[in-house]
Amino acid sequence: MPTPLIVSALLGLAVGIVGMILYQSFIRRSKISKLEAQAQESLRQAQKEEQNIIREAKGQSQKLLDQVRKEELERKKKLQELEQKNQKHEHEIERKLSELTNQQKELDSALEKLRAEESTLSEKKKSAEELLQKISSLSPAEAKEILFKKIEEEYQEDLMKHTEKIIKESQEKAAIQIKNILAEAMQRYHGESIAESTVTTVTLPNDEMKGRVIGREGRNINAFEKLSGVDVIVDDSPGVVILSGFDLIRRYIAKLALERLVADGRIHPTRIEEMLSKAEEDVNKMIKEFGEKVVYELGITGFPAEIMKLLGRLRFRTAYGQNVLKHSVEVAKLASNIATEMGANSDIAKKAGLLHDIGKALDQEIEGHHSDIGREICKKYNINPKVTAAIESHHGDKPFTSVEGIIVYIANILSQQRLGAKREGLEQHIQRMTNLEQLAMNFDGVEKAFAMQAGHEIRVVVNPGKITDLSAYKLAHDLAKKLEKETDITGEIKVNVIRETRIIEYAR
Repeated sequence: MPTPLIVSALLGLAVGIVGMILYQSFIRRSKISKLEAQAQESLRQAQKEEQNIIREAKGQSQKLLDQVRKEELERKKKLQELEQKNQKHEHEIERKLSELTNQQKELDSALEKLRAEESTLSEKKKSAEELLQKISSLSPAEAKEILFKKIEEEYQEDLMKHTEKIIKESQEKAAIQIKNILAEAMQRYHGESIAESTVTTVTLPNDEMKGRVIGREGRNINAFEKLSGVDVIVDDSPGVVILSGFDLIRRYIAKLALERLVADGRIHPTRIEEMLSKAEEDVNKMIKEFGEKVVYELGITGFPAEIMKLLGRLRFRTAYGQNVLKHSVEVAKLASNIATEMGANSDIAKKAGLLHDIGKALDQEIEGHHSDIGREICKKYNINPKVTAAIESHHGDKPFTSVEGIIVYIANILSQQRLGAKREGLEQHIQRMTNLEQLAMNFDGVEKAFAMQAGHEIRVVVNPGKITDLSAYKLAHDLAKKLEKETDITGEIKVNVIRETRIIEYAR
């Protein structure tokens, strides 16, 4: 083969090999570039996703942080409000306690001052009496009269000023302790008859039943009245029979028995006795349930069953038209609220308020005032001595031994004087007014006396020729003391003595 041809072939082969190598190199570079581009794209996607995740996480974290901060601010605000309320309540309690302490100190100081002055006056009076008896042959009574007139003549103006000062100070101290004593409910009560609280009506299906209730020759009605202790009134009123009696338990037993007799239809003395006996058993169960219900509703614990039964009996007792059990519950709630406000023992006040009239459950069977009977009942059943003491003094006629006793006294008055709470009969009211006026007319120098404000004020007109200004003060004081001793006072009776001097002259 010729040499040029071989060279050409070799050159061609070399070029082909070089071209193949270059092509393969190009292909590799292209793949590498593509892979690098893909890697860059994946890296960008990963970075983008990372930024999105970081952004979302930051947003959620910020929301959670804002919510936590908001809740924290609300909690702080509520805590501040509670702290402010507690501080305000504490300051109010401290202020009330401070006022009560100051009032007690002032009252004690005034009483001590009055005792000292009374002691000094008594000593001076005794010395003067002894001196008069030594220098004269007068009797003690005559010497006393001369001494009184001499003091009245020489020191009338000073005595009047001093008396006015003592009365004013006493009234102010009393007003601080007990304010706004309400007038008796009678002066605000409008004309309801007391008969409504002493009679009960039983409905009959027809007038023929009236004859069966009466019985032949009055046999049934007489037996019923004898066994029940209530009066049975059969009049012309259609379809009703009236049961009359002042004992509510007897009247209620009679009502149940008569209603059952009417429903049963068999009415004769033997059946009447059976029905009354069964009704009495049922009422005794009701009495116990009434007491237990009241104690449970008030949240009181520790009362024996006998006390709760006596409380139930009060459901069938009234005083001036006011149901005694409802009144007792009202006093218990009032006393508890007042004690809570004053920082006193609300449990003792509540128990004493509920039991303050417990003696009325037995005062028809045992002689004595209901507060004394209540004291003995509480001692018998081992009631807290503080509760017993508060019950004993709830009318204010015996010394108070605790703040709770004063609270029960106030709560009792508030319940009694509440609008519509009490009721007196017209005849009782008129007789009471007449008695008040007659008491005042018995004093020398009194010309007229008028009982006003339903007996809570008595105005006395005196003869100015017989009664001096100083004597008028003495008359008012003596009349007030006499009223306290001889009348049953609820609240206050204001004694108003009027001394009027008229001078008439004519010009001609």
